[in-house]
Order: sequence, then structure tokens, then C-alpha cells
Amino acid sequence: MNISRSAMTLLRSLLLPLIALASLSGSPASGAEKLTVFAAASLKDALEAAGEAYASTTGTRIVFSFAGTSALARQLEAGAPADLFFSADQHWMDHVARAGAVDPATVAIVATNSLVFVAPGNQASPLALDKHAIDARLGGGRLAIGEPDSVPAGRYAREALTNLGLWSAVEAKLAPMENVRIALATVARGETPLGIVYASDAAVEDDVAVVASIPRDSHPAIVYPAAATFEAQEGAVDFIAFLKGPEGRKALISAGLQPVD
Repeated sequence: MNISRSAMTLLRSLLLPLIALASLSGSPASGAEKLTVFAAASLKDALEAAGEAYASTTGTRIVFSFAGTSALARQLEAGAPADLFFSADQHWMDHVARAGAVDPATVAIVATNSLVFVAPGNQASPLALDKHAIDARLGGGRLAIGEPDSVPAGRYAREALTNLGLWSAVEAKLAPMENVRIALATVARGETPLGIVYASDAAVEDDVAVVASIPRDSHPAIVYPAAATFEAQEGAVDFIAFLKGPEGRKALISAGLQPVD
């Protein structure tokens, strides 16, 4: 009996540390896990919705930093910590890949977009894409666009206007902004009579009206490539894959974007 009790005591002393260790290792770590994502401002609505769905599915929380693509690219170049980068064009993705800030092997295009002219919501009459109509609509006001030399939306707008023969008519009347969402907000507040933004931006802003669609063949295809950084946590690319699945595609479509398989 005494031997049996001693054996039980010894067994308990051996098992308790193992049970405690198993308890710790079995604790759900996902609540503390997070990914840091740098993303173009025009992806805000889509990625926030997708991020919530991803968190509820996987337990991994996503912290977003939304800004102009060029500003985010420069932050990554300077060593800012992030797991994923979503660019509003291929140019800046190529730039950060050359700089060694993202892993080129992980680059994937997740969505496409288009350009539209927008006006304040109470000025919704259609706009003809000719110099006289645009000049008349602007009056003494300005055309809000992304900064053409650095912001993808502005670069696309400049190429479209050039190919449509309209750039020379509006170049002196531009109100260039540091990202496309600021251009959108400027029109929504009635501070400018017209703006050129992505169709997805117009889709989520109630205080603007789309007055003209810009032909897709007037500018390079608008694509959103995503990639993981070399310092990304293991599994970071799973969020990119999630965007190509049913819930991710739903979030992109709801925000006015076109998913890419």
C-alpha cells in the first residue's frame, strides 16, 4: 500500500509539469497574432471588410496602414515594419521589389479598377468627354486628381486625359492631391466641381455622383498587386490567398473592385 502511494505520488510529480506544459502549448495564440498591412488608400473599404472576415475565420488580426502608394513604398524602403504591401499599380510594386523591400516570388494581382469623373452629389448631370464641356463644368474651379508624378490614380488620369486629347485643356486647372481619397473628399465637400477617381472610390461615397466613365483603353490597366515583405510572419501570404476566395472576392466586389483569379 505504501509502495503504491509512493508510486502515485511520483507519477503525479512527473505528470503535473507535462500537463501544465500541454495546457500552455494548447492555449489559443491566434488572439495575439496580427499582421501589419500597408495598403493603397483606394483599397480601404475592401480590405477592412476582408480583414474582419479573415480575423473571424483565422483568429489573426490585421492592422492596416492606408496611404498613398508612393508614400507607403518609400516607408518600406526606409525599413518600416510590415508584413504585406498592397500597391495601386505595378510601377511601385516593381520599385519596392528592386529595392529589396518585398519578396518578388509572392507578388500577386488581387483586383482591377477603372476611372470615373465625379461631381458633388447635387450636380449629377452627365459630362461629355470634350474640352468645351469640361471647361464649362469647371468654370473657375479646379479638377481634383491624385498627384500625377507620384500617385497611381493621378498617373492613370494623366495618361487617360492625354490619350483623349484633354490634358492640355485641364493641366493648368488641376488640384493635385497626395492620394485619391483626398481628391474624392475634396469633391464630396464641394470644394472642386470635378474630380477623377477610381470607380471603387465613387461607389463608397454618397456625396458624389459619377458623371462620366473614362474608357479603359485610354490608360494602362489599373491593377492592385500585393506581396509579402522578406520580414513577413509565416503565413502572411494566406491573406492574399483569402482575397481570391469567396469571402475575399465578396469584399472586393462590394467595394466596387473587380477580383482577379
